[in-house]
Amino acid sequence: MPQRRSITPLPDPLVSQIAAGEVIERPASVLKEILENAIDAGAQSVEIRLEGGGIRRIAVSDDGYGIPQDELGLALTRHATSKIHSLDELESVASMGFRGEALASIASVARLTLISRTALDDHAWQLTPGSPAPEAAAGPVGTTVDIRQIFHDIPARRKFLRAEATEYGHCVDALERIALAHPHVAFRLFHNDKPQKHWRAGPIRQRILDVLGREFCEQSLDVELEAGLIALRGMVIRPAFARPRADRQYLYVNGRYVRDRVVAHAIRQAYADVLHGDRQPAYVLFLSVDPATVDVNVHPAKHEIRFRESGAVHRFVAQAIDQALAHAAGASHPSQLPQTDEDRGAAEGMPFGGEPSGGQAAAPQPLGGTLAATGREAPPAAGGYAFAPRQTAFRLNDYPKSQGENWRTLYQPLQPPAARTTEAPPLPDEARTDNEFPLGMALGQLHGVYILAQNRDGLILVDMHAAHERVVYEQLKNAMDARELPRQELLVPVVFSATEKELGLIEEHEDSLAELGLTLRPSAPTAIMVRAVPALLANGDVESLARGVLRDLAQVGSSALLTEQRNTLLSTMACHGSVRANRRLTLDEMNGLLRQMERTERADQCNHGRPTWIHWKLGELDRLFLRGQ
Repeated sequence: MPQRRSITPLPDPLVSQIAAGEVIERPASVLKEILENAIDAGAQSVEIRLEGGGIRRIAVSDDGYGIPQDELGLALTRHATSKIHSLDELESVASMGFRGEALASIASVARLTLISRTALDDHAWQLTPGSPAPEAAAGPVGTTVDIRQIFHDIPARRKFLRAEATEYGHCVDALERIALAHPHVAFRLFHNDKPQKHWRAGPIRQRILDVLGREFCEQSLDVELEAGLIALRGMVIRPAFARPRADRQYLYVNGRYVRDRVVAHAIRQAYADVLHGDRQPAYVLFLSVDPATVDVNVHPAKHEIRFRESGAVHRFVAQAIDQALAHAAGASHPSQLPQTDEDRGAAEGMPFGGEPSGGQAAAPQPLGGTLAATGREAPPAAGGYAFAPRQTAFRLNDYPKSQGENWRTLYQPLQPPAARTTEAPPLPDEARTDNEFPLGMALGQLHGVYILAQNRDGLILVDMHAAHERVVYEQLKNAMDARELPRQELLVPVVFSATEKELGLIEEHEDSLAELGLTLRPSAPTAIMVRAVPALLANGDVESLARGVLRDLAQVGSSALLTEQRNTLLSTMACHGSVRANRRLTLDEMNGLLRQMERTERADQCNHGRPTWIHWKLGELDRLFLRGQ
């Protein structure tokens, strides 16, 4: 039996190295901490110099407030900070840093030099760990943190570092995450004394363009929604341009880059109807909430957070993204990107995005809790077709035939959701122009599969089955959403074993479960009884359904599993009820389908995530034939 060892306090150097293991994983972690300190110091310009991918040297210079001479020593002391001074400030922290561990942890695993000057000092002061007092130095107002030879004295940690190129890539990633959240700060990056990046201060749209490129901006949609204590803005990728990897997903909560499963789940839910296969959405999203409603003191690296009302946040984010994707159909023009200095100046002070393409947002409705979020009422089914389980809700034969009158008097072009009506009022023929129709006018049918149309900008090619499938699917969903969710009582209740945590969830979320059409009751100290389920899902695996809903409630405080399974059934019905290939259509039927697409949310993607139409602009057609060259 091993001999008992006595309890003794750890020496300060060892304590600092233990803390460093939580905060510092590689040079990119060091760079992140120093950049956050520069932002908190009010910097407007930051210069970063790296050598050997950050392994040999990281030097960060800012033009912030600086550190007074008598506080330089405290800056290198563990748990010494200017960010917070009380528990109340910790519970509503708004600064990037607050733990007071970064500089002390870095100094314990690398050679650090701190140079700083305030506006009241005649010159800068320099301090290295172990020095008895700061020494006079040259330097402008601001702070320079010079770090050399990371993990040099800790071979066990240094051997885990990768090649210089790999570590440099991680440093660039860390810089991009910080830069996206702070467009008002200019950044310059040098590697091995060679300039690599130079991002000037400007509007957020310009910073996204600088960091992620024009292609991302042109392929993205604006998101902007605010309700009470919560707001979301940013850009999300159009479903047709989703990526095979989740490598361009930037989420910021109150300006801090985080990885949060609640928000990530909400984004995946919003994209559920429009992503093809295992494609991943790309996005840059800024979520603003009351600092008192989010806990950032979860992990030393501050990448994880915890929301006080995760369910309300989940519903708000899902509805905001869903609204942006729903209004994307028919919006074929890319985001407006500032290109000149005049454009950048005009972008200053403007909202992140204008109104979504397709019209203004619908009136908000509360989601409950102190984080009151907004939603949108489901629009009536286009054409006014009622939901009938045994028949298709929408057929091409339902399109009115012209019978001598101009077909354009029978259809209305794309309108804002608030202005949509079940029946489109006819307009005089002379008051209508082809320019009113984003998807143009049909010219003919190709191989019984595609519709070729012409609009004022070029040619439109439509996959008629995919497009009609989306139209029918959205009509089925709207018809179901417009009525109370039918519930079916089970003749023989389903009973399954459960944990104490799952039993507690039933009591905590009783109202939410009732809204989903699910009735759960405890039947024993370790068992749950399912007494009712949504009628559409009564023939499925009831136990798996109930367990999945409880799992969602436990993880994110909300569940869309029932809606997703219902939509899967409706999608299958829409697929089998849509027009098939080689079905010959008249011009009136083709134009009618185009008009319905313009009036249907998410009409640019079919139910399986494939695009329903593509657009060739006249300039692209001219280049194919070398016109003007």
